[in-house]
Amino acid sequence: MKVQFAPMDVPLHRRLQTATVLQWVYSFLALAPTCILLFFYLLFTRFWLISVLYSIWWFFDYDTPAHGGRRVSFLCDLKVWEYMRDYFPIKLVKTADLNPRHNYVIGFHPHGVLVAGAFANFCTYATGFRELFPGLTTYMLMLPLWFRAPFFRDYIMCAGLIPSDKQSAIYPLRQKRGGNAVVIAVGGAPEALDAHPGTYKVMLASKKGFIKMAMEHGAHLVPVYSFGENEVFDQVENSRGTWLRWTQEHLQRIMGVSLPLFHARGIFQYSFGLMPYRKPINTVVGRPIKVEKNPKPTSEELESLHQLYMDELSNLFEEHKGNYGVDKDAHLVFV
Repeated sequence: MKVQFAPMDVPLHRRLQTATVLQWVYSFLALAPTCILLFFYLLFTRFWLISVLYSIWWFFDYDTPAHGGRRVSFLCDLKVWEYMRDYFPIKLVKTADLNPRHNYVIGFHPHGVLVAGAFANFCTYATGFRELFPGLTTYMLMLPLWFRAPFFRDYIMCAGLIPSDKQSAIYPLRQKRGGNAVVIAVGGAPEALDAHPGTYKVMLASKKGFIKMAMEHGAHLVPVYSFGENEVFDQVENSRGTWLRWTQEHLQRIMGVSLPLFHARGIFQYSFGLMPYRKPINTVVGRPIKVEKNPKPTSEELESLHQLYMDELSNLFEEHKGNYGVDKDAHLVFV
């Protein structure tokens, strides 16, 4: 394979974009185990007191992730996230107003490999969410596993991330003042295994838990489709029924996280590596679906709202796909 190296005269702003995305990829893939190793390593050095004091802090702060976390607006507004936004670039597209007097459950589709669009749009201020939807605060759900990693848990809470278990997810929705939006990558880790360029598979057909949560708390539903999310990485062919897919799915059930074998470009060359391609991601926020509070919805009511949500997501995709280079014959596939 011939390696295509990056030119020497790459402008500084593009180098800064690459550096920012590099730290984000590292944070997503390796920062949690690094923090765990650091925590135990410090115990056997003259800096052991750091880990001991952190353990005490962790004991008293243990329930914070389940109570809305601890977003640090200053960190969400750092210039580095603008460099990440411009690397792809990532754009947030508004189609309707969201009244800040209500709470919302935002369904993000598709998951993609590393959920780049969801992070940039809902965990940072770089794409203008605060200006487009004033009065709303987003809380993005993440596997509870990551909140058990010392130091790392504090880092991800700074960006407004909270655990995806039920009690943590409903905490913002129970706030009667409104203005809270829980963001769920509905397909979750399993959907990452279908994140191939040019595919539009959405794991939604049997995903009804977030619909029930919205009904129980009277939170309006908002479908979101992120065009280009599947285009920024290539993935080793893993069709359903192959030995690789079987292995990935079994590991996912055991560990709770999926292991897509993805690749794209490198830092100083464009031929291979784990850096995403510079391809645009356009995240389109759909119209809200009004949901009346129903503490004990029947299966028929749940099914009806779930079907309405799928229809709205499909309509959102069809309405906007022509704007973002999707073939007119392409349609969403619900699995």
